[in-house]
Amino acid sequence: MKTRLKLTLYLLMFCSGTLYSQHFMSNSDLQDLKEVEESFERSHSADLLRNKFAIHEYKGKPCLSIVAKTQNGFTKQQIESYGGSVHQTINALATFNIPLGQIHQIKNLEHIEFASISRKLKPCLDRAVIDTHADSVHLGLGNLPEGYDGENVLIGVTDWGFDYSSPVFYDSLFQQTRILAAWDQYKLSGPSPQSFSYGTEFNTPTDLIQAGSDTSNIYSYSTHGTHVASIAGGSGAGTAYGGIAPGVQFLFVTFLVDEGAVLDAWEWMYQKSVEEGKRLVVNMSWGLYHLGSLDGNSILSSAISAYTDLGVVFVNSGGNNGNVNFHLKHSFNQDTIASRIEFYSYSANPNMWGQSIHSWGEVGTSFSNALQIKNSGGQIVAQSPYYSTATTNAYVDTFLTIDLDTIWYNISAEDSHPLNGRSQMRLRVKCTHGSYRVMFKSAASSGTVHNWNVTELSNDVGNWGMPFSTFGTGSLNGDKENGISEPSCSDDVISVAAYASGWTTPTGNTSGGAMASFSSQGPRYDGVMKPDIAAPGVSIGAAISSYTDASFSSVESIEYNTRTYHFAKLSGTSMASPMVAGVAALLLDAKPELSAADVKEILLLTAREDNKTGNLPEEGDPKWGHGKVDAMAAIREALDLNLDEIIATSSFKIYPNPVTDVLLIKELSEIDTQISIIDFTGRARRVSISNGVVNCQSLPSGMYSISFEYQNINHQLTFVKQ
Repeated sequence: MKTRLKLTLYLLMFCSGTLYSQHFMSNSDLQDLKEVEESFERSHSADLLRNKFAIHEYKGKPCLSIVAKTQNGFTKQQIESYGGSVHQTINALATFNIPLGQIHQIKNLEHIEFASISRKLKPCLDRAVIDTHADSVHLGLGNLPEGYDGENVLIGVTDWGFDYSSPVFYDSLFQQTRILAAWDQYKLSGPSPQSFSYGTEFNTPTDLIQAGSDTSNIYSYSTHGTHVASIAGGSGAGTAYGGIAPGVQFLFVTFLVDEGAVLDAWEWMYQKSVEEGKRLVVNMSWGLYHLGSLDGNSILSSAISAYTDLGVVFVNSGGNNGNVNFHLKHSFNQDTIASRIEFYSYSANPNMWGQSIHSWGEVGTSFSNALQIKNSGGQIVAQSPYYSTATTNAYVDTFLTIDLDTIWYNISAEDSHPLNGRSQMRLRVKCTHGSYRVMFKSAASSGTVHNWNVTELSNDVGNWGMPFSTFGTGSLNGDKENGISEPSCSDDVISVAAYASGWTTPTGNTSGGAMASFSSQGPRYDGVMKPDIAAPGVSIGAAISSYTDASFSSVESIEYNTRTYHFAKLSGTSMASPMVAGVAALLLDAKPELSAADVKEILLLTAREDNKTGNLPEEGDPKWGHGKVDAMAAIREALDLNLDEIIATSSFKIYPNPVTDVLLIKELSEIDTQISIIDFTGRARRVSISNGVVNCQSLPSGMYSISFEYQNINHQLTFVKQ
């Protein structure tokens, strides 16, 4: 055992040298460049690299995707001279595709402020429409001058798994698709969009119908994008599962799961909105924790701010790690901490590699991290040295051995990251032996350090947290705080938390409405309050792609053009984000001259509080943000209507809601009167009510408003027929 431990310690001293010395890349990116170059030199093939890195084909050659902030004097010719391509977007940002055989030329690039390998990204209505009060906006209730459904507004969805043929993306008469255009960045047949050199663009109804759906990609034939877009603006196609803004047009981009691709997607969407002369809302139901700097200084954050200044509204899911203690924070004073790193099951995912511990310190302070391996009885059986951000300038890729078992780990670190000047370290560890307890140790003389434990997959898209937990005397538990992912932590994005929709019970009382346990909690680790707002995200019913090979439980289906289209209920902040994107579209429909900053300010100002949120502080809350999104209040604020003038609903309650057969109106049980039931198109149906009972069996599925006069007051209530 002594001989083996000595050998292990010797191996730990081996560190790979840095590939380049330029200051515009982090040490982690420099090592990844070295890995790409060496792998390609050995095999002359990109096959082994595609699973981990953003590799795209350009002019028949495999290229690595790079995102960068450029400086004055930068020219794209220096990339093109190496056989690559450049797409310049906004705010001096650019995406490069550099042939793998020319990776070494990166050291010769000039006028670059910061560059990074494109990191891969992952996908962080029945009752919900009512809960957000979007149904009242559709019907023009509350003294609105008219109903609003998002007409003349574009919602861009960057995602995977779009069904271009779904009837929920057609107009109410099923005659015209509301998909203005789609860009499938995976499809190689072309034609590519103008200004871009890859993927296939579909910009006519015929092209969309012939394509049917986007192609299989890293998520196979997914349905995430269809479900998200259906929530934001689906028509419901005659079901109760209509979206928030069913009058919008859509821009869909199936993007290549990396930063460079999504930057291109935003630019393509913006160009389309300018051509159409329409306002644009971009929904992003995805994110990552080791992308960017988690403090609003990332490249994607910079792009979002620049497009926001041009009027684009960005909405992003806040993350789904609110129920796991994956964050560990400590303010050091010449001390050391320890915590157990919990691992995701290796049998649960074929791409499981291990755990990624990403640590961020403060500007001007250093810290050191190490691994310690214990057996189930708590005895130390192996340990690494401490690696300091001040001295670990080279990439470390090594292992620990215990008898015949091997535990692999690698480290990249720096004392001043190019994006924000903070000390940072990323430690990745692989331990397939369940009998060992992998302990994370950290030490510093001063300063506060934040750590996140996130699952690391071999295809680089792991996005869920695993706990830091106690094991042995003096070890620490993690917590659920500071859990907002990139790019939802950007200053100008609207970051969305999720809660369960509320509804009316048979007794006429309101139920539900509690925060979803999975919804990630803020604030940002630099203290800035996130999330911004909350929306329904639990068991949200919406359309499913008819082309998907993913499993789901159908709650309803319809036949259209000889195909069957299903609806299913999914949960996540992925579902809450398009709720808010839809409300933003309603706002821009009602008042198109609003700036993007105005839209965000109004949504936060008018967010509602209730017995579930409690009284929220003015600066927002780490769980709820500024409260629950309220479409009616937001639009009344935008139109400068007096919120106190909303038409009275008195004590009348309707239930059950949604309804299948018989609707009861509480407090009208002894009154016979005539009421009007108004459907979404504005058509009124005169119905007699007896003893407070309304027979709804003959009504088609959808949203309705009840209007009646009682004691000289006009009352309006809304309900959904299933």
